Amino acid sequence: MQTVLIVVHLIIVLALIGVVLLQRSEGGLGLGGGGGTQGFMTGRGQANALTRATAILAALFFTTSMILAIMSHRGAGPRSIFDGAGTKAPAGQTGSPPAGNVLDQLRQQQGDAPATQTPAAPAAPAAPQSR
Repeated sequence: MQTVLIVVHLIIVLALIGVVLLQRSEGGLGLGGGGGTQGFMTGRGQANALTRATAILAALFFTTSMILAIMSHRGAGPRSIFDGAGTKAPAGQTGSPPAGNVLDQLRQQQGDAPATQTPAAPAAPAAPQSR
């Protein structure tokens, strides 16, 4: 039902875009014809028909938008932020929070090196001392 309504909604959107582009503008890029006496409809009749079609399509667009919003909201039940508070950690992780930076966490997950390493203190100065 929702898929059919989405397809109808998209058809209405495309029709609305087409009708708006066909209208004659005050000096913009309107694709509508001029007001000559030749043709199917006069300028005033064409403007009235396009205005009426725009209003009908806009009302249909609004209606389908509201129905789609209601349908999408009904499928979702009310949730609380406290519902997920008591969940356990995913498999493979311990209960303690990870320490260190991201690089240490990646090394710990790969098992290459322990998460915390302390550098060894240098035994002697690297530069020669003057006497």
